[in-house]
Amino acid sequence: MRIERQFGIKDSGFTKSKLLAWAQQYEEIAWLDSNDHKDPYGQFDALLAVGAHTHLTTGAAGAFESLRAYRRNTRDWIFGYLTYDLKNDLEALESANADGLGFPDLFFFQPLKIIRLKGETITFSYLEPVVNELEADFQTLCKDRPVSYYRIDPGEGPKIRMRIFKETYFSRVREMLNHIHRGDIYEANFCQEFYAERTAIDPYLVYTRLNELSMPPFASFFKRSELFLMCASPERFLCKSGNTLISQPIKGTARRSVAKREDELLKLQLQHDEKERSENIMIVDLVRNDLSKHAVKNSVRVPELCKVYSFKQVHQMISTVTAEILPGTDPVTVVQDTFPMGSMTGAPKLSAMKIIEELEASKRGLYSGSVGYFTPEGDFDFNVVIRSILYNASRRFVSYSVGSAITAKATPAKEYEECLLKARAMRQVLEQDSML
Repeated sequence: MRIERQFGIKDSGFTKSKLLAWAQQYEEIAWLDSNDHKDPYGQFDALLAVGAHTHLTTGAAGAFESLRAYRRNTRDWIFGYLTYDLKNDLEALESANADGLGFPDLFFFQPLKIIRLKGETITFSYLEPVVNELEADFQTLCKDRPVSYYRIDPGEGPKIRMRIFKETYFSRVREMLNHIHRGDIYEANFCQEFYAERTAIDPYLVYTRLNELSMPPFASFFKRSELFLMCASPERFLCKSGNTLISQPIKGTARRSVAKREDELLKLQLQHDEKERSENIMIVDLVRNDLSKHAVKNSVRVPELCKVYSFKQVHQMISTVTAEILPGTDPVTVVQDTFPMGSMTGAPKLSAMKIIEELEASKRGLYSGSVGYFTPEGDFDFNVVIRSILYNASRRFVSYSVGSAITAKATPAKEYEECLLKARAMRQVLEQDSML
């Protein structure tokens, strides 16, 4: 049973940074931050879950069935992640590429403490075993002094390496284009990994700087013991709010400029870029098909098609697809039947995933997977894990990956430049961390 209390935070000295810093004492952390973006489908400005009362850890085989049972048994909030490699639970696929991170394929936990922010209200939702800590936690978070947090001496800092070098990248994009010209696929998301071995970072500071640099609507910090995700995602995978399903795939990226006139021109060029619009529309069609599996007949809609949104680092082309869910549909089944998200696979989805596995050089793991939560009522919200840094502290291994959509009109050089643009923020914050 959960006990809830609400407090006003207008004059308390409370800040998000204090809340996340305070959370570092726990072995399990799920932090979701909208960064004050006006999300018509969002329920919270920020959401924190810490401490596992119960948890589920599993490999890909039977993962969704295990998650279905776990959600039904807890009948509570659960937070967690789904790695891209859960595709192997859905189709006759495998993930045999290099994996330096070693994240379990699926992890969810039932938190002891949940703290929700909305406007000028903070809501504490504590399970009975720790409800006596609620008042003390609130008072600690309201103090003016900074809250202490675990720090790691970063030493010399990460020495970033590429899993695929430039000429190899060009060659593999050409191979993917051959598949497209033969009609095997229409589009595929091709990704490459940047990584550092024998290194240490401060996850809290790295996340804070990455978030400040990007300020995206689906930011997340996730910790499971020695495993960390620092995520600056601008993309929602799938949300269920009441009877409505919402997916918001991204395809189309352009850089920002400090010069206002040039920045507006770059935005306008993206809006009318034939290749980028084609990529986006193909994925919208895939998402429409995915949502229709559990939608009331004729309820699938596209209220926004190829709309360009501006973030601190880049302009992004985003579409919104909605549907009315069939009554009685299990929420985990909806996630299962739409996973992985089409923006990170391609179309047709199964063929694209097979070709991706052949041509990429590293196991995606949590990159291009998803982080989010289920409520006791069966609502949920999950992002797409992109623009993210992953860290295994016990292995001292740091990784970030980037990708782009390959279509018939793609050129290897332009796709390579898009990947470097997307990688810029992650490299920048890791270099900052090494200078502490």
